[in-house]
Amino acid sequence: MDNDRVDGLAMRFLGHSTVRLETAGRVVLTDPVLTGTVGGLRRVAPPLPPDAWAGADLVLISHLHGDHLHLPSLRLLGADVPVVVPRGAGDWLRRRGFRRVHELGVGESLTDGELTITALYADHAGHRWGPRFTHGPHAPAVGHLVEARGRRVYVAGDTDLYGEMAQLSGIDVALLPVWGWGPSLGPGHLDPVRAAEAARLIRPAVTVPVHWGTLALPGIARTKKMRRLLVEPPRRFAEAAAAHTEVRVTEPGEHVRLTGVRP
Repeated sequence: MDNDRVDGLAMRFLGHSTVRLETAGRVVLTDPVLTGTVGGLRRVAPPLPPDAWAGADLVLISHLHGDHLHLPSLRLLGADVPVVVPRGAGDWLRRRGFRRVHELGVGESLTDGELTITALYADHAGHRWGPRFTHGPHAPAVGHLVEARGRRVYVAGDTDLYGEMAQLSGIDVALLPVWGWGPSLGPGHLDPVRAAEAARLIRPAVTVPVHWGTLALPGIARTKKMRRLLVEPPRRFAEAAAAHTEVRVTEPGEHVRLTGVRP
């Protein structure tokens, strides 16, 4: 574990956008997707043991899409786990039985002990059912800045490239999406090349590519194209971003090697 932890900071990439972040005595989960299926999608990465999400103190939800705000996964964590959602989504989640829901709009922060969470802008559709619908819950998508004991972790959630990323500074670790779950990407997402441009703007010490290699539609999961897209995006990103950040490609379920993060 020596290579997985640095100065009280540890991470485990659980798959898709889900990362277990341990810092300042807290266990934070991002966009937890923990089950074998997510709607019509199937988990193609190895299944997660319960200890992967055990002891969660705080859950960060970037937006309302079902592969990020996944109710069956949240219920595995219990109705009393504190959940941070984009402003406007709180009542919808409380009506589903979750009792400790906090809302953050862009620029707003929450403090938990030594931990500070700040919501950041994300260029991504915020409607639960997708950009073409007007009925149902809607809340603007966000990313998060997690700060504790002098460390700054940028959790992008789902986002497209936007110029204000360059205003982020002193980021120790960035969690950047590099693909998705299908054979193509719609608007509001980063592919490996655009994620590398994000890394150029942000210049984090270490970047962990996420949002890849975990979920797929059963009917196409074994096609040649999809098999390639389940493994290639983070490696293409690592090659494109090498001049801007130290990239740690981590397989779903594995611990992130954090040696080399700035002291």
